Amino acid sequence: MSEGVIKFNCKWIKDKPLQLSLLNDIIHWRNHLFALNFIGIGQDGIGYGNISIRYKSNQFIISGSQTGNKEIADENDFTLVTFFALEKNLIHCKGPVQASSESLTHAAIYSACEEANAVLHIHNLKIWNELKNKIPTTPEYAEYGTSELANEIIKLFESSDIIKHKILVMGGHPEGIISFGKNLEEAFQILEKYM
Repeated sequence: MSEGVIKFNCKWIKDKPLQLSLLNDIIHWRNHLFALNFIGIGQDGIGYGNISIRYKSNQFIISGSQTGNKEIADENDFTLVTFFALEKNLIHCKGPVQASSESLTHAAIYSACEEANAVLHIHNLKIWNELKNKIPTTPEYAEYGTSELANEIIKLFESSDIIKHKILVMGGHPEGIISFGKNLEEAFQILEKYM
């Protein structure tokens, strides 16, 4: 399946951007990740990587689908996930863009870990190769953006020491690495340990 394709049912209400005061931190970190080539656009023209922060208990703000091509993101590149149902492969979002193709993955982390308030999904083949199967890693058959992957991530919270590491390798998504933390700074510091 093509990179960047949304594989879940997405009910999107197109709406104005969220208040900039809610987005300043996520915009800063997203642009920093772009500068490091952890978020960007591949040679195939498809965007990769995404970033989110918890908004309310089961709601989160996430970068929009196919926004990886923008060197400088702004308030028009984020949307609010207002509802998700992993078992139904369903996301509801509201904002100027449709939610990232990895929204179910972020939803799985927020639902499995109350302490997680920020999630980074980056691409880096070198780090991916070094960490695969050495830290919590999802099975290769679980493709990105699917409810199957979301369920495998929840299993990692139940059966591994992922809470200790706060990072995982997406085994079926070459280059895909996810870190999380109490805020974006901590999620990035987790990544820094492995750079």
